[in-house]
Amino acid sequence: MAKTSRRGALIVLEGCDRSGKSTQCSKLVERLNNLKIPAKKISFPDRSTPIGTIIDQYLSRKIDLPDRSVHLLFSANRWELEPEIHKQIQSGVTLIVDRYSYSGIAFTSAKKCVNLNWCCAPENGLPKPDLVMFLKLSLEEMMKRGGFGEERYENTEFQNEVDKKFEKLKGDNFIQIDAAKDIFSLNNCLIELVLKTINDVEDQPLKEIDFNF
Repeated sequence: MAKTSRRGALIVLEGCDRSGKSTQCSKLVERLNNLKIPAKKISFPDRSTPIGTIIDQYLSRKIDLPDRSVHLLFSANRWELEPEIHKQIQSGVTLIVDRYSYSGIAFTSAKKCVNLNWCCAPENGLPKPDLVMFLKLSLEEMMKRGGFGEERYENTEFQNEVDKKFEKLKGDNFIQIDAAKDIFSLNNCLIELVLKTINDVEDQPLKEIDFNF
């Protein structure tokens, strides 16, 4: 008997700055489409939305905002796209996401202005990724990458704190990968994990995030 329509997978790439997430997201979408697997890329923050334009001004140091309000803006930016995420996934499109809730929590909690539970609360209920691929990069390698230091949070001390917070967020859907590999070797590693996940979750319901510390 033929199966009913299969859903797409929700795949997230996470990691500290300059770990290659954006490059790999684009390459993964290209490879999936070449394999006739519907796929699209989403990036957070999405700077094209009403909330995203405020976030862009903040990140480029054009405006200053209190830390808690910044965190809630980033979370609201994800909620802006929540209906579209569900729509795409249920229509069979696999979404490759450049940063998600985990970055929002890690970056705010690294500021030490609020605790981890406070940071997690606005994220609960968002679609839970089927797979989070955490691209691990040493601080030394990070500093060698082009453009490091251009945006607000790109300094080694803060990035080290962010990395520690990510460690606390790793769950059963996390896989850590060495991001120091060359672009093509890394992409080959990632595409294998993505294809396996697409196959594994096609008949399973999309879950919701439920952080509980």
